Amino acid sequence: MKIDHIRTFLEISNCGNFNRAAENLHVTQSTISARVKAMEDRFGRSLFKRGHAGVELTPAGQHFREYALNIQRLWQQAQQHIALPDSFSHGIGLGSQVSLWDSLILNWVPWMRRNAPHVAVHVEADYSPSLMRQLSDGLLDIGVMYSPRQTPGLVIEDLLVETLVLVATDEREVVDGWVEDYVFVDWGEEFRRRHGEVFPDMDTPAISVGLGPLGLEYILQNGGSGYFPLRVVSPHIEQGRLYRVGAAPEMSRPAYVVYPDSARHRETLELALGGLRELARQWEQKPG
Repeated sequence: MKIDHIRTFLEISNCGNFNRAAENLHVTQSTISARVKAMEDRFGRSLFKRGHAGVELTPAGQHFREYALNIQRLWQQAQQHIALPDSFSHGIGLGSQVSLWDSLILNWVPWMRRNAPHVAVHVEADYSPSLMRQLSDGLLDIGVMYSPRQTPGLVIEDLLVETLVLVATDEREVVDGWVEDYVFVDWGEEFRRRHGEVFPDMDTPAISVGLGPLGLEYILQNGGSGYFPLRVVSPHIEQGRLYRVGAAPEMSRPAYVVYPDSARHRETLELALGGLRELARQWEQKPG
């Protein structure tokens, strides 16, 4: 059985749709169907149950998924290990939420190079659902994110708390009418809940975005207001490009580190986690 068949099976089981799996894997739907048929012919069992809402795993498919995950994990580890130069004993992979990249991960990478020069470091930026999936599949060793989900075999640990403040491109306070140029940035479920408590009567903003840097760049170029991490907007406040909105409450956004409860290179994992914890403490202690 080819590794592409394994990837196809896992992608379909994750998204529950042949068309979406084809898009994610950058192949045609006919290729997806052919790979599934080859696997089902090989096993003599149906792996997916087709329906109007998509597909779901059959009992045979559910049994195979566990083996498929192990196969993919071993293949990924083999690729990484074989491709490593002789100067590295092994590698470690970390995935981070996009908005934590500049403030934390770019400091962690040189920390790892200083403290574990024999370990190759692989890093990438993504969002919580994708990071959790890669951690579950064994493709990453550590994830730093805002919205982890409880998953068997993975440990979720508090890492830091980010402060979000309301800023605007002119001096103002929270009064009637201030929401006219408000840009709602979706910082996650906890932020949405707290935002609804603080501003229960706010009308739906004309502009809402799911990416913080996009919202910030928009108001810097076009004017407006919105909630952003204090550490991100502090330089703009010092330069007079942004102002804290008077009487506006601060919001908290916790970030977490996620890692497997068992690891092949446990000593390296503990070292890497220690570096993240140390840098997170320094990050929180710096004045905004």
